[in-house]
Amino acid sequence: MKALNFLFAFITGAAVGAACGILMAPEKGSETREKIAEALKKRGIRLGRKEMDELVKDIAEELEPEAE
Repeated sequence: MKALNFLFAFITGAAVGAACGILMAPEKGSETREKIAEALKKRGIRLGRKEMDELVKDIAEELEPEAE
């Protein structure tokens, strides 16, 4: 069971790291959204523009350092 938890944590960390790398890359927002949409489509997840914008906004908010 510990090995399964470790594997899950590793995969989750890799996904978050990949999302951070994509979002912080020096590309236009439209290009970044297109890459994210394509990656999701490959996994069978379809999002409209509104849902994609909300997803990007939510991820960006999670990555911002919290104000003290």
